[in-house]
This record gives sequence, structure tokens and C-alpha cells, in this order.
Amino acid sequence: MTAENNPIPKNEFERLISLANFDLDYSSLNENFKDLTELAAKVTGSEISLVNLVDQYTQWSISDFGISDLKQMPREDSTCQYTIMGGEYFEVQNFSLDERLKNKPYVSSPLNLRYYFGIPLTTKEGHNIGALCVLDRIPKKMSPEKIELLKLIGNEVINRLNMMKVVLELKTRISDSKENNMKIAHDIRGPLSGIIGIAEIIGERGDQNKLNEILDLITMIQKSSKSLLTLADEILTNDYQQSTELSANDFNLLVLQEKLDILYRPQARNKNINFKVNIGDSYDEIPFAKNKLLQIAGNLVSNAIKFTPIEGNVTVNLSLDLKIEGKVLCIIVSDSGPGLDEESIHNILFGEKSSTGGSNGEQGYGFGLVMVKHLIDSMNGKLEIKSDPTHNTQFKVLLPIG
Repeated sequence: MTAENNPIPKNEFERLISLANFDLDYSSLNENFKDLTELAAKVTGSEISLVNLVDQYTQWSISDFGISDLKQMPREDSTCQYTIMGGEYFEVQNFSLDERLKNKPYVSSPLNLRYYFGIPLTTKEGHNIGALCVLDRIPKKMSPEKIELLKLIGNEVINRLNMMKVVLELKTRISDSKENNMKIAHDIRGPLSGIIGIAEIIGERGDQNKLNEILDLITMIQKSSKSLLTLADEILTNDYQQSTELSANDFNLLVLQEKLDILYRPQARNKNINFKVNIGDSYDEIPFAKNKLLQIAGNLVSNAIKFTPIEGNVTVNLSLDLKIEGKVLCIIVSDSGPGLDEESIHNILFGEKSSTGGSNGEQGYGFGLVMVKHLIDSMNGKLEIKSDPTHNTQFKVLLPIG
């Protein structure tokens, strides 16, 4: 695999940290963006539209229109890996004529896709964390007018992600202090005015150019924004108190087990790997903050699957320890891969990236485990690695979680 076929942005590590800081659960975001994916398809006259986020190993389709069975794919198979490299957009007028992409699975039956147009989803810091893309089964070329409309919709995707991040940060801090409520309320409410403005612009252009069904979809955008505003109002009321019950900002061992199984079993199944997520018998329903847990555990699981041979084993063990000073979550990810030597373990623990290919020819990006270590350190946690150089590796994470 060449660098041209599997490109890596120059700011890749910072890009991955930026994505991780949104702290997203990729399995539960479709409702937040489904109106925008439908709108993107309608304004461009395309059969399929997706909101894709790209981490170090995987492209996650967090919202879709016109297709329902494409929730994730290896990053090296994706087209959005080119969109996040920079530029205003990335267009493939005919997959079958593109040497980089003509042999990808979605170009052949049953999808038989031919056309792709992607707008990078760019954070305010300039990191392209994913793409809003539209696809079709016929070759074509996007008009400048429709490109501008698609850019507006892409900006709205980022706008919503930012609002979700602000809400999450508020919910994380709310139990300790309410002093900054007015400022944060402004941060949440401010972008909502942008939704109205975007709706008006697209509505005017849609009417002028007689794009069908646009006005109905504008109404959907306005309705979906109300749910975020309602959530903000709920959080900011003086009567808000943390509940001992599981909230939207909490996991317990049972929920974390389920999330990891939903997100990563498809990757294991695709490689015929025996994948298990086990939990301890005690404290399995006690809530704890979900802060970065999917990013940490998920990246360790993806890495284990990548480096484990076909028909190998990847096991996750989750347990909770209640100490006087607070809760400590233990995550142990074990695999039957080739193992790590002392130099490789040192490089991971001390933040030095390296890059190798996976056991089945998967692309190695070299930033995943370094990013995991960065997130663990930011949470005052601890990472331990045990490995035989010839086989088997175990990553043990200890995280204070309240």
C-alpha cells in the first residue's frame, strides 16, 4: 500500500485528539443528523448521503440516507480518507476509472457505486475529523451551486457536533459548580441562531432553483435543533441535580460491555476473530462518567483486532473497584497477536509513534496507541503493557472515574 493510496494528514495526531475530544458514541448519533443527510441527498439529487467520521483505523458512518447497512468500514477502504486530506471538497466522477478506488468493495455488486462527492468536516482548529458525502450509481459532476449548498450543510454538521460537545462538557462539570452556567448557556444558544440563518439561505436557494422537498427538510432542521435547546434548558435549571440513576452522560459495566460489542464485533467478525467482552460480577450497575471511555477502550480493541491473525482471539475484561478515594475502572484488552518487544512497549508508554501493518495487510497509521496513552494521562490514569515478543499482548488501563 502506497502513501498515495492511503494518505495521512500532516496533523494526524492532533486531528485524532480533536475527534476524541468530542467523546462520541458512534452507535447512537443517527437521530441527531438524519435530517441533514436527507437534505444533502435532496439538494444534490443523489441516492445516498452519509456523515462519516474517520479515526485512525475506521470510518464510522454516524448518519445515513439511502443506505442502512454501511455503519463502518476500514479506513484504508474508504473514499473519505482523501476528503480529510484538505481542500474544499473531494470528487470522484467515476469510481470505475479511478485507479485508487476502482477495486473497492462498494464499486462492485451489490452497491455498484460510481460517484462520490465529499465536503470535509473541519473543526474551528482546522482539523478535518470526517466528511459529509453524497454517492450515486451513475457517473456525474456536481454543479457549483450544489457544492455551495453542501458546504452549508457540512457546516451545520460541525455546528451540531460543537453544541453536543458543549452540552457534554457542561454535564460533566455541573455536579461541581454552577458558576459558569450563564456563559455556557450563551455558548449553547449562540450557534442555534446559525441554524435559523442556514435554513433561510437554503430555503431561498431551494425555492429559487426549484429543488424538491427542500422546504419540508428545513422544517426538520428546526425541529431537531429544539431538542438540543430543551436539553440545555434542562441542564441549566436551578433544580438540576445529579441523579444516582444512569443518566445520558453515564455508563455502567453492562452498558460499556454492550457498546463495545455493538461497535467492534463487526470488525472481529469480518476477520473471523473470536471477540468477547466480559464484566466482573460486582458493581455492574453502578454508574460512572463515560468520559473518553469508548475512545480509550475502542482504540485498544481496534488495535488488537488489527494485529491478531485470522481466527485468533481478542478479549476485553471490565471491572470496577470502589475505593475510599473513589471509583477505579479497570479495562484489560488481551489478544493472541504476534506480541510486542521491549522497544515497542517503551515507544507506546513514552509517546513515540511507530507504524506497522496489521496481520491481514491492514494499513498501519502509527498514532492509535500513542493517542490512547495521551487520553489516559489526561484522566490521571495508568497504562500497563505485558507481552511476549512472539505472541500475546495485554493492555491494562486503570482509570479514576469519580
